[in-house]
Amino acid sequence: MPLPTSPTCTTQAAGIEGPPSGASIEAELVIDGVALASRFFLGTAGYPSPSVLCDAIRASSTQLLTVGLKRTLQAGDNGALAQALSVGREQGARLLPNTAGCRSAREAVQLAHMARELYGTAWIKLEVVGDEHTLQPDPFELVTAATELVREGFVVFPYCTEDLILGRRLLDAGCPLLMPWGAPIGSGQGLLNLHGLRTLRERLPDTVLVIDAGLGAPSQAARAMELGFDAVLLNSAVAQAGDPATMAGAFRDAVRAGRAAFGAGLMPTQSFAVASTPVSGHAFLLGDA
Repeated sequence: MPLPTSPTCTTQAAGIEGPPSGASIEAELVIDGVALASRFFLGTAGYPSPSVLCDAIRASSTQLLTVGLKRTLQAGDNGALAQALSVGREQGARLLPNTAGCRSAREAVQLAHMARELYGTAWIKLEVVGDEHTLQPDPFELVTAATELVREGFVVFPYCTEDLILGRRLLDAGCPLLMPWGAPIGSGQGLLNLHGLRTLRERLPDTVLVIDAGLGAPSQAARAMELGFDAVLLNSAVAQAGDPATMAGAFRDAVRAGRAAFGAGLMPTQSFAVASTPVSGHAFLLGDA
């Protein structure tokens, strides 16, 4: 694919109350000129077998698959990844290589170049981890790597925290979207900092935001979409489920439901009860007329 010079992302979402009047909530998410009908992005690591991974891909209806290049190079593939990508292509899925396991900007940039040569895509999920316990991104190395990769023609999907200032720096560097975590990778804790995530959505209403990491249940994915996020990316919650294919289908439906709820406009929360069927001041009949 040709290397982009000015990657862009668009979505119908604007603000957290719902989409603009007349906008279609079913509208596709467009990233770098590529329309994605599914807003559920899926990782490919840690499945019990290649066949289980393929079944999960089919059930998810995903159109974006991530793969860790460092893991693939270290552990080998034996054709399993090629099989999974073939299944993904059947439903229009694209590949998003990631730099998981990198600890510096230099290492991430080198791995990104390897991924582009191996897979023929300029899309890269940028991960630069700064803490071994939480796997929290290193904000300084992340911005450095993003700046260089954008300059070299990559479409950078940065894995970051919900920090607003970091998000702005990444956007200034040329990233077309942000991928803040919900919780530490693989923890299954869901959306730990709702205030921070709401703030990010409110202050960056025109930016594509994808919740990446920490989700453990479909209800958490639905909640992310209800908040106005544009998509979710996860791996462990499906790969480690008792039945990965069924769980992938559950997340698929949850993402769709959350997106639809956001578009419909959630009712405001109240600190007091409000009768759903008020009768005061209205005549009504009991029994047969």
